[in-house]
Amino acid sequence: MDTFVIQLLGGLSKGMILFVLASGLSLIFGVMRVINFAHGSLYMLGAFLAATVGAQFLGMGPSGFFLMLLLVPLIVALVGIVMETTLFRRIYTKEHLLQLLLTYGLTLLLSDVVRMIWGGEYRTLRQPDFLRGGFEIVGRKFPIYGLFVLIIGPLLALGLWYLLNRTRWGRIIRAAVANPDMVSALGINVRLVMTGVFALGCFLAGLGGALVAGQSAVGLGMDVNIIVEAFAVVVVGGLGSFGGALLGALLIGIILSFGILVWPGGAQLLPFAAMALVLIARPWGLLGRPER
Repeated sequence: MDTFVIQLLGGLSKGMILFVLASGLSLIFGVMRVINFAHGSLYMLGAFLAATVGAQFLGMGPSGFFLMLLLVPLIVALVGIVMETTLFRRIYTKEHLLQLLLTYGLTLLLSDVVRMIWGGEYRTLRQPDFLRGGFEIVGRKFPIYGLFVLIIGPLLALGLWYLLNRTRWGRIIRAAVANPDMVSALGINVRLVMTGVFALGCFLAGLGGALVAGQSAVGLGMDVNIIVEAFAVVVVGGLGSFGGALLGALLIGIILSFGILVWPGGAQLLPFAAMALVLIARPWGLLGRPER
């Protein structure tokens, strides 16, 4: 029982990191219909930035840590704004193959930029004092930082739901998706709305990177590993669905956590087996809607 509980909590913690990343990926696709492979590279950029500037903020106590969690994603969001205004605006109406080629090229470019700035060494972010150590549950210890991530995930999901469903900006986004010409006729700058949505998606990628920097070592190649898992999440949950992204992230996180116990050599294959089963049964995902 103690092993089951610890693995479950570990899987949920992993799932929350995946949700933070996948929610941005799902937001960009749901609004702009762009499949952004470079999302994982922005996540890696956020992780390296957190590992670099985090030490400067941790001396300020809890407030410094939360300031770092805000500043790093904002920097990543600014990078995303530059990408959106210079490149992505040109491909919104293009076929998905061109989108994939562009975003894959950006993945290679950002990877080289990270290598030039930080080199190939692994880096770590020292956890703040108030999140160090662990607490005892069922006779075993679970990291306090993992519990922190478990709390952040649902709060973020609630905040995104409120933003998109209970605010004026959220109503504008939904209207711009449904009928951009009508929204533009009402005097709303649709391009600016799209830029804001893209920036929010990149902010979430940077936040996911900043959070994971406190859990594991940061190094080159982490973008490729995480983006594949994130795509599995959004496919399982349903492209463009926030609820689906949360459900898919929790399922994939739990599958990865228990898969290591059941099949250590092939645990990484299990999420894709789950994705294949979902695609066979519900090609639009567990909480997605079929295209009409």
